[in-house]
Amino acid sequence: MAARKRPSPTSISTKPDPSDQKTTRNTPDNNAFNLSPPKLGSIFVISTLLCSLHLYLLCSHYTVDTELKRSILINAALSLVGFFVTLKMIPVAARYVLRRNMFGFDINKRGTPQGEVKVPESLGIVVGVVFLIVAIIFQYFNFTEDSNWLVEYNAALASICFMILLGFVDDVLDVPWRVKLVLPSFATLPLLMAYAGHTTIVIPKPLVAYVGLEVLDLGRIYKLYMGLLAVFCTNSINIHAGLNGLEIGQTVVTAAAILIHNVMQIGSSTDPEYHQAHAFSIYLTQPLMATSLALLAFNWYPSSVFVGDTYTVFAGMTMAVVGILGHFSETLLIFFLPQVLNFLLSLPQLAGIVKCPRHRLPRFDPATGLLTGTKDGTLVNVYLRLFGPRSEKSLCIHLLAFQALACAFCFLLRHFLAGWYK
Repeated sequence: MAARKRPSPTSISTKPDPSDQKTTRNTPDNNAFNLSPPKLGSIFVISTLLCSLHLYLLCSHYTVDTELKRSILINAALSLVGFFVTLKMIPVAARYVLRRNMFGFDINKRGTPQGEVKVPESLGIVVGVVFLIVAIIFQYFNFTEDSNWLVEYNAALASICFMILLGFVDDVLDVPWRVKLVLPSFATLPLLMAYAGHTTIVIPKPLVAYVGLEVLDLGRIYKLYMGLLAVFCTNSINIHAGLNGLEIGQTVVTAAAILIHNVMQIGSSTDPEYHQAHAFSIYLTQPLMATSLALLAFNWYPSSVFVGDTYTVFAGMTMAVVGILGHFSETLLIFFLPQVLNFLLSLPQLAGIVKCPRHRLPRFDPATGLLTGTKDGTLVNVYLRLFGPRSEKSLCIHLLAFQALACAFCFLLRHFLAGWYK
């Protein structure tokens, strides 16, 4: 759910004259189309803040196995290449989607000249494709044909690829909400079928005396839980949206926290299998973060492209996959604290108890340029109702700061509960 308004079908000619179409293809207006330059200065600041701690922990603070560190750094180098490829491909893809009338108008700028600009839609497809290419190429450098992790790695990519396809179909066909809730369940099937990890949970120490077990095997119930986690993560980013940069911003902040968590777990453990599980998570998170930052360069306020549901469901599925295969689903849910809160606020409208409009966005005042909260149950609107009207850019920055605080809270919680809770 992005801050966009798609053109009505009546505004698009269904049977254009062939001669007119040929003329339009070569008109100066079509060839002169250019996106606004990417905001690389802002991206440099954001990436420095988010990536510096991860690289410091990996290269200096912890003693990480040389071969494992080599694989992570190779993956980081390929991810950097993916960043530049995505940066170059977005303007090209934007031209193609505009030719197919896939564009929207920014509702949060309605009544201003920016609100009348046709913004290319569904550019998340570029991120998804480049991500898959980087992840597939990385297999050559890290996995052997008899690797135990190769099957799960490819199953993870199959699930992510499936979700990219379904997300793009949603952007084109505008799939109803009830269908969106079901689609991730099918997308996770390749991963769940190939999953060969444990299906046990560690009982919290305060509850061991009551349960009588320290480790409980859930069997198929654990796989059901993984499927539900994927459904939640995939849809939670999609409904916590509506501002320029918010969808990608929450993804890169959470991805940075996932990277830091994985390196910390690798550095504090001596179990090789445990190392591989968290390294597996890093292998998928680094390209997600790099390609997302490239798209953020165009999507940061004022946005020149819209990411579409293609990106939101892809990002959610990827983070669900790394949480499942990295065996830190509890930690992932705490990282997703703003999304959990937004889901709980949205539940009455999503369940149909309260009327749910198509766009649950704040109200924009063209005279002041500020957003005002509506009665809709979203974190965006609740924040505006509590703290007053704000500009779109300021509101997005505040919400991303809240996302970062939620991740920091998770690390503090794990620190204080270590040795007592588990």
